[in-house]
Amino acid sequence: MKELNVALIGYNFMGKVHSYAISNSAFFFNHKLKPIKKVIVGRTEHLVKQAAEDFGWEQYATDWKQVVEREDIDAVLIASTTSFHKEIAIAAANAGKHVLCEKPLGMNAEEARQMLEAAEKSGIVHMLGHNYRRVPALALAKQLIEEGKLGEIYHFRGVYLQDWLVDPDFPVSWKLNKTFAGSGPHGDLNAHLIDMARYLVGEIDQVVGMEKTFISQRPIVKTDESLSSNLLAQGDSNRMADVTVDDTTSFLAKFKGGALGTFEATRFASGRKNHKRIEINGSKGSLAFNFERMNELEFWTSEDSPSTQGFRTIMATEGSHPYIKSWWPPGHVIGYQNTFVNQFADFIEAIMNKKKALPNFHDGVMCNLVMDAVTKSIQSRTWESIGD
Repeated sequence: MKELNVALIGYNFMGKVHSYAISNSAFFFNHKLKPIKKVIVGRTEHLVKQAAEDFGWEQYATDWKQVVEREDIDAVLIASTTSFHKEIAIAAANAGKHVLCEKPLGMNAEEARQMLEAAEKSGIVHMLGHNYRRVPALALAKQLIEEGKLGEIYHFRGVYLQDWLVDPDFPVSWKLNKTFAGSGPHGDLNAHLIDMARYLVGEIDQVVGMEKTFISQRPIVKTDESLSSNLLAQGDSNRMADVTVDDTTSFLAKFKGGALGTFEATRFASGRKNHKRIEINGSKGSLAFNFERMNELEFWTSEDSPSTQGFRTIMATEGSHPYIKSWWPPGHVIGYQNTFVNQFADFIEAIMNKKKALPNFHDGVMCNLVMDAVTKSIQSRTWESIGD
């Protein structure tokens, strides 16, 4: 069996989940290409060393530039702060390495375009990390829409709600610093909603948005790594830092196909931990999905008898449902981490079969274009068209 030597840039939350995915994809999907966790990379040596031990990596390093040039590395996974995505991805592509990059692809559409150009020029497989496409229930929703079960699409309605910033004493992190993150929940959460809308409904034509930062200053984190993403970190109230991103961003959208959309992303929805919900309404039916019940898809169709019409709950755990044949018997659910296993399995299949991965850097450009247009509309206070 051939091997695929992988380097992972980043070791916190996303580093952990990607490590899990690499370890388990071959077990469930029976690849003919065996992934090897060769080296994990981070800036702080003692922390990345510990991550290597905890997550089962052969080696660790603190200089990603040296790692992406190594001849024994075949693929690079980027789970760093958004501000480093472009530099790492372009360097990896120029070195001939396949790349899987976390979302959003770039700090803006121009950065994303440069990454796409480098990837296409090198001929590598490039994938964008939108793991929610790998939820079986949402992949089933895609099938139902393509089969015409919903008819003409009228509405896309999406919310992504979290509450981890409601406490004003929660410390500042890199996610609250525009220099490193680019934006707040707009880039972190709306990016997922935008990708899901494009995946299920189609391209977006125009947007108009609004945003707000509720708490403008927060205490500096009490750790030896000031940019920690640890959501349980403690703050030092004697040292404060500015919050330079949005706490919430909402926008309206017009799709090129004629549908209308609403999008809301916030980290100030008290009681909501990771509440991602979408609903799509069409001329013949409707779909609804709530990630907190990720194995279920709600479906309504006008083809049912009026006496029995109503939303039905489909458990997307049958062997005929997307991805499930590689997992457990019917009725045995999968979890959040398994969406990353499915994603990495698709990445390996694209490399093995020398085919285009989805979503890829082109999708990243399109997502960044929508995000940029929303930001522009907030400034102009009017509708803005999506660029090319």
